[in-house]
Amino acid sequence: MSTVTTRPGRPGTYGLVYDGSAMLGRQLRRLRNNPGLLVLTQTMPITMLLFFGYVFGSALAMPGEEYRSFLVPGLLVATAANGIMTGMFQAAQDTHRGVTDRLRTLPVSRATVPLGQSAADVLVTAAGTVPLLLVGLAVGWRIEGGAMGAAGAVGLLLLFRFATTWIGIFLGLLTRNEEAAGQLGGATFILPLLSNAYIPTDGLPGWLRTVAEWNPISAVTTALRDLFGNAPVPEGAAWPVAHPVAGSLAWCALLLAVFVPLAVRRYARGER
Repeated sequence: MSTVTTRPGRPGTYGLVYDGSAMLGRQLRRLRNNPGLLVLTQTMPITMLLFFGYVFGSALAMPGEEYRSFLVPGLLVATAANGIMTGMFQAAQDTHRGVTDRLRTLPVSRATVPLGQSAADVLVTAAGTVPLLLVGLAVGWRIEGGAMGAAGAVGLLLLFRFATTWIGIFLGLLTRNEEAAGQLGGATFILPLLSNAYIPTDGLPGWLRTVAEWNPISAVTTALRDLFGNAPVPEGAAWPVAHPVAGSLAWCALLLAVFVPLAVRRYARGER
C-alpha cells in the first residue's frame, strides 16, 4: 500500500503571503550582495534615454524635446519588459547552482519561491523608476495627464513588469543553465525594437506595423503615453493600441494566466 505524505506548513493564503515575504527578503538580500548588477540595471535606461533622446531625436521628424517626451514612456515599458531577462537569469542561476533543489525541500507552497522572486523584482523596478523619471523631467518630459493618470500609469507599468518576470522565471527554470539563460535573455532586447517604444509605427510597412502593434509592449507604451498625457492614441491602430489601457490589462491578464501556472508547475517538478 502506498502512503501519501504531506508537507507541513502554514495553511491557505496566510501561509503563502508569510512564506512569500521570506522569499522576498531573500531576493532583496541577494541583490544587495550583487551591487554591480543592480547599478547596471538601474543606469542603463538613463543612458539609453540620453543617447536616444539626443542622437535619434535629431534624426526624426519630432523636435528634440517632443521626442524625449515621446521616448520616456517607451523606455519605462522597455525596462519593464526586461523582467523576462532578469527573471530568467535569476531562476536559471538558482537552478544551476542547486539552490532551487534545496528550497524545494522547505515545507512551503510551491508558489512561494517564484512569487517572492517576482515581488522583489517589482519592488526593485519601482525604486529604479524614480531616477529615470527625474532624468526625464530634467530633459523636458512632463506629466500632462494629472496625478490620477500618472498613478495609473505607474501601476500599469509595475503590473506589466510583474507579468514579464513570470515569463522569465518559467524560461529560467526550463533552461536550468546560467550561460544559456544569459544568451537567451540578451535576445529579448529585440522586443522593444518591434514595438512603438522608440518610434511611431505608422510609418512601418503593413505587416511589420501589425506585428509591432500586437506586441504587448506597444499597448502598454501607448497606455502610458495616454495616461501621462504625452501623446494621443493613434488612429487606425490594432485593437490593443487603439484601446491601450484595456489592451494592456488584457495582455497582463493573459500572460499571468499562462505563465504563473507554468512556472509553478515547472518549479514543483524539478528535473522530472
